[in-house]
Amino acid sequence: MPTKNDILRMLMLLEECYPEPDCGLKFKKDYELLFAARLAAQCTDARVNTVTPILFKRYPTLEALAGADINELEDIVHPCGFYRVKARDIAAASAMILGEFGGRVPDTMEELLRLPGVGRKTANLILGDFFKKPAVVVDTHCIRLTNRIGLVKMKDPTKIEAALRKLLPPEKSNDFCHRLVLHGRAVCTARNPACNRCCIAGLCKFAKSR
Repeated sequence: MPTKNDILRMLMLLEECYPEPDCGLKFKKDYELLFAARLAAQCTDARVNTVTPILFKRYPTLEALAGADINELEDIVHPCGFYRVKARDIAAASAMILGEFGGRVPDTMEELLRLPGVGRKTANLILGDFFKKPAVVVDTHCIRLTNRIGLVKMKDPTKIEAALRKLLPPEKSNDFCHRLVLHGRAVCTARNPACNRCCIAGLCKFAKSR
């Protein structure tokens, strides 16, 4: 297990390699990020970013989304896959945000998890990227890299989130997760990690074992 100093060094190196981390989803409003994240389940950010401009142009308000014709909504989000359940979740969440939260996406984990289609990963994304609160977004890249590096020895996302909250400075946790995504795509890929050009190879359990 890396020491506290190792982790701080790792954070610094990743910051140098990826100075501008972000979630990859385009948004302007709180609910736009929420629904983009819902559409991104089992779908690429790039594809979601082609669909959301169409979605939010056709339905420019929460009221419009809540009252949307479900068949039309399904047609718009169809390219993102699982379109029926995603369309229902978007419409239902819009209605709940209007009816129970005064038209604003809530800013606590407990309230976010009440929204249809929202799990801990999406809730953490909203808390970190929109509300700028400490958050740990555990996606497939985070699961793979944290195990490979040696930060955790588990696959359960909720347990990994809890473990990383103990290991990481709260103010750096959200950006760290975004940097793992960038690093996982560019260097530490699933099948053929490029340890020879990895900025944190000297701190990685897997790289040291090769």
